[in-house]
Amino acid sequence: MENSDLHLIYVLLDGVGDLPHPDLDGNTPLEAANTPFLDKIAKNGSIGEVISVGKGIAPESDIAVFNMLGYKFHHSDYAGRGVIEAIGVGIDFKNGDLALRGNFSTLDEEGVIIDRRAGRKIEKEDAIGIAKELEDKIEFSIPNSNVVVSPTIGHRVTVRIRSPGINLSSEITNTDPAYARVEGMGIAKAVGDFMRIEKCLPLEETENSKITANLVNEFTNQSLKIMKESSINKKRDELNKKKLSCILLRDAGNKYPDVIPINEKHSMKFSCIVDMPVELGISEVLKMKAFEAGGLTDYEEKAKVAAKAMESQNAIYVHLKGPDEFGHDGDAIGKKENIEEIDQRFFKTLLENIDSSKVAIVISADHSTPCINKGHSDDPVPVLVSGDFIKKDGTSRMTEEQAKKGSIGLLEGAEVVTTALNLIKSQT
Repeated sequence: MENSDLHLIYVLLDGVGDLPHPDLDGNTPLEAANTPFLDKIAKNGSIGEVISVGKGIAPESDIAVFNMLGYKFHHSDYAGRGVIEAIGVGIDFKNGDLALRGNFSTLDEEGVIIDRRAGRKIEKEDAIGIAKELEDKIEFSIPNSNVVVSPTIGHRVTVRIRSPGINLSSEITNTDPAYARVEGMGIAKAVGDFMRIEKCLPLEETENSKITANLVNEFTNQSLKIMKESSINKKRDELNKKKLSCILLRDAGNKYPDVIPINEKHSMKFSCIVDMPVELGISEVLKMKAFEAGGLTDYEEKAKVAAKAMESQNAIYVHLKGPDEFGHDGDAIGKKENIEEIDQRFFKTLLENIDSSKVAIVISADHSTPCINKGHSDDPVPVLVSGDFIKKDGTSRMTEEQAKKGSIGLLEGAEVVTTALNLIKSQT
């Protein structure tokens, strides 16, 4: 049987993996959640574990999703999340430009970061207004250099710096203290409560690396003053909203990624349902058809569109964002309830709209976001392959504990798609 004869719905629950939590009587959110429809899918398949990027690596979402779709980069070959998000939001980006992912963040009077996400829910008009002020007022020391500041969703922002005639370098450090840049890849750091903006430093003794770090520091220093004096922030202060004090920058990139399109890689018609700039960028880079399916939490719509896509595609990747944000906020009960909502609204609707004798369901996560850490970790996540034609391994629930005992075993993220396809082919 060829891959093109298979039908597969591949769901990644962003950051769903977790660790036991005292608020859940020592259970993980997956273990504590009441998930009858996910349980039904689990009983109809086999389970295992996945380390999405590598042991000891707490990955960012971009590199984790690439791996979970079958792409294992040598770190130095990776374009960087800044570039992926710039592509995802449609910024004019050329090789030699510098692209960075940013967070609007809130500082106190002493310059200590009191909220890396400025309250997370930021009114679009405030974000756009601040971004325009920065674009208009920042003046770089290198003539004709310019910046694009593009707010996306919530606290997220993408920044592109261009200096005509200069090939800007990606070999610079982050100003965001919560993430390190290691050989082109963003890695979450263990952080305390006392964080400050970090100075951008060159990672190479080259003129281009030094010039680029200097431009980033000019952007940061000038934006602090512009944002402090902004009438938008004065109004936010009056309304007791968190100020947009700075933009924390990370994951520099300076080149368009060079990868094999996903349909060519897996010999399938592979499509997706994604919402966030990083996943939109990945779909663009991998030349993956993206379906419109409502907003972030339109779970029923996403399930119906995924099921309908099986008429024209033979694989669809669906990225559901919810659980990750509760993990970052340290809200184990909220994460459990979000998993229950996804079960009732997405998985119930999906089961009502597909024929499980013809369509396989694969469910996993891009990474773990343990509530006790409030950040990504390298802890394994469950992976479930389900369908009437899949050999059952006695799985009754998709949980971290059951995943350890499943017949699929422990996989690397880049092995998931091919392992699932081989499992389906061997039993159909």
